[in-house]
Amino acid sequence: METIVLIAAIIVLTGLGVRLVQLLNAQHNARIASYHFGDVLPGIGRRSRKHHRHTPAAPGRPTDTTGRAGRSGTGR
Repeated sequence: METIVLIAAIIVLTGLGVRLVQLLNAQHNARIASYHFGDVLPGIGRRSRKHHRHTPAAPGRPTDTTGRAGRSGTGR
């Protein structure tokens, strides 16, 4: 008799746990649905024209992108 009561209690508690997890998942999904994480940020990805036009560097002038022009590189 005790074994049947124990098995019934385990089944009931398992069912209550499953129902609790389902309710918590539904609540979590409702919270996530209220936020729009996948939306594009304003100003990003929205260009008025399709191609950027870069101005070419003046002929004869080296383009140094490191910002270290004029240094010898010896560390002194």
